[in-house]
Amino acid sequence: MEALASPELWAALLTLTALEIVLGIDNIIFISILVSKLPQAQQARARTLGLAGALLTRVGLLFSLAWLAQLTAPLFSIGEYGVSGRDLVLLLGGLFLLWKAAKEIAEMLSAGDAAAEGHGAAPRAAAGFASVIVQIMILDIVFSLDSVITAVGMTSNLPVMVAAITIAIIAMMFFSGPLSRFVDRHPTVKMLALAFLIMVGLVLVIDGLHFHVPKGYVYVAMAFSVAVELLNLRLRHKLESQSAPVLSPEETLKKEH
Repeated sequence: MEALASPELWAALLTLTALEIVLGIDNIIFISILVSKLPQAQQARARTLGLAGALLTRVGLLFSLAWLAQLTAPLFSIGEYGVSGRDLVLLLGGLFLLWKAAKEIAEMLSAGDAAAEGHGAAPRAAAGFASVIVQIMILDIVFSLDSVITAVGMTSNLPVMVAAITIAIIAMMFFSGPLSRFVDRHPTVKMLALAFLIMVGLVLVIDGLHFHVPKGYVYVAMAFSVAVELLNLRLRHKLESQSAPVLSPEETLKKEH
């Protein structure tokens, strides 16, 4: 009970929870884009299962700290660079993220071309529930590795780390639904989210090659881009409302009926 009254413990919990939520933003974006290919009735379940898998992966890694320490030890060397298990996970995960984001962007552009030519929106490729969950789990491993290493660097208190990660995942579950619907409704926001995933994929690959990119630079760039896109959305909404035809009282009455 005395430990619960420690200000340092609560400060570590709050700080680590906030960091875990920030680190989980790219995970939520990826899940939102993947589940948008599923039927509406399956999307909420897929988001919940995907984030629950992320929670299990992260807590499992926390309880395997000895194995996690070995994961950073070099497995083999290429020239003067030692390649560890962590490097391989980051490289493969980053390349998968780059491929997936580029594929999604190509599909969005092809659908836009079809609509511009008057053929209507191209039908989206159907995705199987199991396939989406497997893809989410693959990236959960990559994002969880980064998240757990951050947690270990912040505190050595295992219950605090587990509590912070659990709270962060529950918060992400709460916000993932509204975020998914918002991204799906606005094509430019979805394109921006895919661009973020490409940037995150590049950072993972670069990190796997032993060139560290400070995460602060990445998050500042993402925050600035989001602020600009929100201004664009507000401007488009104002322009659309100004260009909307003004209806006469009779026309308004007919429209209401």
